Amino acid sequence: MPKDTRALVAVDLGAESCRVSLLRWVDGAPRHMLVHRIANGPVERENGLHWPLEQIVSGMEEGLRKAAEFAPEGIRSIAVDGWAVDYVRLNNAGEPLADPFCYRDVRNERAAQELHTHVSPQRMRELTGIQQMPLNTLYQLYADKLAGMPPARWLNLPEYLLVRWGAEPVAEFTNATHTQLVETHSHGWSREIFRNAGLQVECAPRIVRPGTLLGKLHGLLAALPAYADTELIAPACHDTASAIAGIAAQGEDWAYLSSGTWSLVGTLTPEAVNGPTARAANFTNLGGVGGTNCFHKNVNGMWLLKQCQDAWAQQGFAPPIAALLAAAEDVSAPAVLLDVDEADLMRMGEMPQRINRQLAAKGAAMLPETPESAAAVTSLILHSLAARYAEVLRVVAEETGKELRRLFIVGGGCRNQLLNRLTAEATGMQVCCGSPESSTLGNFAVQMATLEGEASASSLEFRDEVYHWASRLA
Repeated sequence: MPKDTRALVAVDLGAESCRVSLLRWVDGAPRHMLVHRIANGPVERENGLHWPLEQIVSGMEEGLRKAAEFAPEGIRSIAVDGWAVDYVRLNNAGEPLADPFCYRDVRNERAAQELHTHVSPQRMRELTGIQQMPLNTLYQLYADKLAGMPPARWLNLPEYLLVRWGAEPVAEFTNATHTQLVETHSHGWSREIFRNAGLQVECAPRIVRPGTLLGKLHGLLAALPAYADTELIAPACHDTASAIAGIAAQGEDWAYLSSGTWSLVGTLTPEAVNGPTARAANFTNLGGVGGTNCFHKNVNGMWLLKQCQDAWAQQGFAPPIAALLAAAEDVSAPAVLLDVDEADLMRMGEMPQRINRQLAAKGAAMLPETPESAAAVTSLILHSLAARYAEVLRVVAEETGKELRRLFIVGGGCRNQLLNRLTAEATGMQVCCGSPESSTLGNFAVQMATLEGEASASSLEFRDEVYHWASRLA
């Protein structure tokens, strides 16, 4: 049992939904529950694709009020994780200048092309060790500059929510590494990249490790009795890093697949893996908990099928995902697979047409762009994803020297039994299904290690403490 048995709150920001969860200690055992969820999604505005910031904030604050009702013993701490790269620009009073742009906005592609004329992708890769993707924060900040926006302080979304509730403004390390502005050797902001991009490093917040205490909750919520003395904690603010922290696995023979809107496929390493093969294949090295490094590849995910579902819904066909998966079970394996990471398949809208364009380019028969092809399209997407996972994991094993035997699948995709079976067949690995809410478990585990442990947040001992609590909470 912990020394202090008050409840904990984990806020998870997702591109499709945002959630507030509560961890309580009941009869000597941990009990975690979802107390509030709101739908989320980007909104098309006149100047581009944005996130509805106030809708997200008000929804999460409603969840915090509900959490207080469920926890008469009081709430010890709150921590926030979420998707990476997107940020809020702030005025001098710390207030949002506008709703944040969504990473899928097309402006980022032009910004990336323009920036590469000033600083080469090769040099940025050498400095940061992360994948070149137009969605990275660096290119978004440069797009702001190209649009004539004046310099402004900025915070990634999870850290912004914490600041809104009373925390010190910071960039948590796992989230900061996604910006493409952090050096692998120093773990600090790259002044060279800031300078060459014409950006002001002074606008970037101080970098802290996951598990950093950031102050007490204040404001209207703090008036509730449950929040009388509540700590605000930076967990692994990137939801994938939190999801990996929530995996109760030890040893060197396992890899992870965080499966959801995106698929993050890789393994933990003690330091960045940034050799020629990793660079050529555009693998990434991102911050993990307790001084670990997340070496993985971003692969397109179940977003592909969700986009198809949206297209079919416009034609009056809207079956649940379970029905699509059941129908796909009866479809023969496709002869030709998709390149799921092709740039055209990363864009929103008209996904059946985009899939057909790729099939045509491969000389394969196209599928009807109507609901009658739903089972075949679902099967094609799942077989293609599984094959891509296997291809990525082969490179992971070669680059790390690990003999990978176990694949831990976490996130919403761990419920997808068909995809999990296809992945096991394609990889030859033992598939171990973790929690659909692994990011929540990891968030809670980091909070517990911070509040109950004694190890420094930058040490491997801290990772061991997080593992202990992840095992306890699973």
